[in-house]
Amino acid sequence: MFPKSHVNYAEKCAQPAALFPQKNAELDKALEFISSQSFKNATIERLSGAVKIKTETFDDLGRIGVDRRWEVFYNFHDYLKTSFPLVHERLLVEKINTHGLLYTWQGSRAELKPTVLLAHQDTVPVPSDTIAAWKYPPWSGAYDGKYIWGRGSSDCKNQLIATLETVELLLEAEFKPKRTILLSFGFDEETFGYHGAGNLSEFIHKRYGNDGLAVIIDEGAGFENAWGTTFAKPGAAEKGSANVAITVRSPGGHSSIPPDHTSIGILSELITSIEATQYPTRLYDENPYFTQLQCGAAYSPEFDPKLKKLLSERLRSHNTCTAKTDNLAVEAAKQGLEIKYLLQTSQAVDIISGGVKINALPERAQALVNHRVNVGETAQVVFDRLAELASVVAQKYDLHLHAFDDIEEPFSIILSHGNYLDPAPVTPSDSLAESPFSVLAGTVKAVYGEDVIVTPGIMTGNTDTRFFWHLTKHIFRFAPGYDAEDSQGLGSIHTVNERVSVINHINSVKWFTLFLRNADEAEFE
Repeated sequence: MFPKSHVNYAEKCAQPAALFPQKNAELDKALEFISSQSFKNATIERLSGAVKIKTETFDDLGRIGVDRRWEVFYNFHDYLKTSFPLVHERLLVEKINTHGLLYTWQGSRAELKPTVLLAHQDTVPVPSDTIAAWKYPPWSGAYDGKYIWGRGSSDCKNQLIATLETVELLLEAEFKPKRTILLSFGFDEETFGYHGAGNLSEFIHKRYGNDGLAVIIDEGAGFENAWGTTFAKPGAAEKGSANVAITVRSPGGHSSIPPDHTSIGILSELITSIEATQYPTRLYDENPYFTQLQCGAAYSPEFDPKLKKLLSERLRSHNTCTAKTDNLAVEAAKQGLEIKYLLQTSQAVDIISGGVKINALPERAQALVNHRVNVGETAQVVFDRLAELASVVAQKYDLHLHAFDDIEEPFSIILSHGNYLDPAPVTPSDSLAESPFSVLAGTVKAVYGEDVIVTPGIMTGNTDTRFFWHLTKHIFRFAPGYDAEDSQGLGSIHTVNERVSVINHINSVKWFTLFLRNADEAEFE
C-alpha cells in the first residue's frame, strides 16, 4: 500500500488567464467587426459559396492531370481568389502539385519560426442514394437562420474559410506580422493526403527544415461538456492506424462435393476469433485523456467520485504496469464508446469478399480489418496479435501461415498490411510557461471566458498533420469554433445533413484573429 497524500489537481491542470494582444485601434476595430451583422452576412455568403462548389475526392482517383475528377479544384481556387482579394494580392500564393495551396505572409523577423494554419479543400463524396435524405440539397450551401448546410460545411471548408477571413481582415487593418504566417491547404485529406499535404509538407520542409515551424493548427477536436464543465480539447495526439488484409486460400472445385470448411468458412472462424477478444483498455501516462481526468478532478463539480478515487491511487502509485488490469482506464471507458476508444486499440472488420459463383467453391476469401492504435502502443501490437490468432486457425485446418512475409500461396492463411502509422508524437501541453499551448489556451479563454477549461485532447482518426511531424513538436488538431446552443457540434460530418452553426463559424474567425496576434507577440521561437 502507498501512503495517502493530497493530490493538487489544479496544479496538474494549470490554466492560463485569458490572453489578449496589445491594444491597437485598427486591429481592435477589425475584431469588433467580426461581431457585426455586416460581417455575419458576408461570411455566410462566402462559406455558402464554398460549399456549393463540389470538391469530392475518391479512393480510386487516378493521376493528377489524367483523371479529370481532380479538375474541380480549379473552380474552387478561382472562387477563393475572388472572395479574398487582399489575400491573393498581398501574400505569396504557390500551387504545390497543381492543386495544393500555400500562402505565405512574410514576417519582419526572419529568426522567428512561422505559425501555420492547415485545412483541406476536399470533401468526402455524397452517395447518390442518400441525397433524398438531406434536409437541404448537399451542395446548396443553404442557410436556415442558424446553420449553413451541405457537404464540407463542417469538414472542413468552414475552417478553411475562417482562416482566409482572418487574414483578409488583418490585411485590411494593416497588421504587420513579425512572425511569418503560412496557410497550407491540401486537397486529398479524405483519401489519405499523399498528393496534397504530403507534397506541401515536403515543400515547406525544404524551405524551413526540421523543427522549422513554431506551431501548427489543423482541423480536429473541439469542445466537450463533461461532468458539468465545458472543456476545449485541442488534439495533442492522434492514434495510429493499421489496415490488415486477411486472406484464406483453399482448393476450388464443384460445390456439390465440398470440404467441411471452405475458405469463407475458415475466414469467418478467424474473424469470430478476432472479434471475441478486445485489445486491452489502458490509459498510458502520455495519453492526453489522463490530463483531462486530472482537469475534471480539479474543476468539474460533477466529476465521478469513483474515477477520482482511482485517479488518486494512480497518481500516488505511478502504476503503469501493463501486466495488470488498468482499473482507471476500465472505469473511464464505461462513459461510452467515444471515451473507450481514446484508451484502447480498436478493430473493425470493414470489407469482406470471396467466391464468384454459387456452384463453385471459393478459392480465395479476404477480409480487411481497420485498426486505430492506442497512444502508448505501436502497430506491431496489432500484427503480433493477429499472427497469434491466425496461427491457431491455420494449425486447426492444416494450412500454412504467411504472416506479413509478402508470400501468398494455396493452402494458406496470409496476413498483409500496406502503409501503417504509429501514434503521433504527443504535443507538449504546458500552460505554466509561455508556449504554443499556453497561447492557444489563453486565446480560447479570451473568446469564450475563464470558465472554459482547456485540456489536451486526442484524435481517434488521422489528419493531414501526419505529414508534418518532423516540422514542429507543437501540432494541435483543433476546431476553435463553439456554439453553446448547438448540441450537434461537428457530429454531422461524413453523413447526411452535414451543417455548421453560423455562431460556431464566426467564433472560429474571432479565435483565429486573436490567436495570430497573440502568437505574433509570444516569446517562443
